[in-house]
Amino acid sequence: MIPADTEDHCRHARAGSLTRRSFTTGFLGGFVAASCPAASFELSAPPREGSIRVGLTPVFLSNDLEVLDELQAYLAAAMKRDVQLVTQRTYQEVTALLVSGNLHVAWICGYPYMKFRNELELVATPVWRGRPLYQSYLIVGSGSAAITFDDCRGHVHAFSDPDSNSGYLVTKTYLAERHVSEERFFRKSLFTYGHRNVIRAVSSGLADSGSVDGYVWEVMRETEPDLVSRTRVLLKSAWHGFPPFAAPLRLKDTSVFRDIQTALLSMNSDAVGRSVLGRLRLDGFSTTSDDSYQSIAASMDIVRRLG
Repeated sequence: MIPADTEDHCRHARAGSLTRRSFTTGFLGGFVAASCPAASFELSAPPREGSIRVGLTPVFLSNDLEVLDELQAYLAAAMKRDVQLVTQRTYQEVTALLVSGNLHVAWICGYPYMKFRNELELVATPVWRGRPLYQSYLIVGSGSAAITFDDCRGHVHAFSDPDSNSGYLVTKTYLAERHVSEERFFRKSLFTYGHRNVIRAVSSGLADSGSVDGYVWEVMRETEPDLVSRTRVLLKSAWHGFPPFAAPLRLKDTSVFRDIQTALLSMNSDAVGRSVLGRLRLDGFSTTSDDSYQSIAASMDIVRRLG
């Protein structure tokens, strides 16, 4: 059963009415469509006995319901187990489920992974354009006169999520290095709770600039060119470890952990798996270590010391 408040959000999203207030109150972000009744997975559900619960966050390109169906089907077949896809509105919520052991694995951002690296274990990391890396993009409207980050002073700025590396931490680091808070630098800032919604906010003029996952922007440039063409990339960050699949540390060295990892690493060898990867514009998955996320740890340290 879909909760009543979720149904309300679905109706709001389908209506297509976007205001600045809607981003900070009723608008759920990229996962609204995925939590509507047409979807094949659940916003929140009690675990089914013997099932593998896989958590998803707004880092996923959730507007494509078919890829979610295929991902669920692939994982279930590869592991020969029942699979539940479970999503929450925010990174904080899905990370809390993961750390508490209420999920077996989740696709999370590198920022919450580094926050809880003593309680989580890397399972597999997506490979995009040949590397398990991505960048944060700071975007502006296509007609904006901004040339540098400092030209964004006084903007209405859209962030993705307060626990997002690309959608918040990177820009927070730029501000910390300038010894200025977001409240003083930007005229107003808001959280959209979805990278796609950052792009929508900037594209529509609801925000002057935004912090977004570069992978999402690049994929949407292919899948939704009209929308993305109304934005442009002002600034690209350094390379960071791609948002990984992670599991609770207590699952390390268990058959469940090995089965999940094998399924992800073997996705290229299966027709359905290749279809999922193709839809996501990913090359496959690889194993990585905490070294891939040290750039995020460095940003966390800068914000802690200077922010």
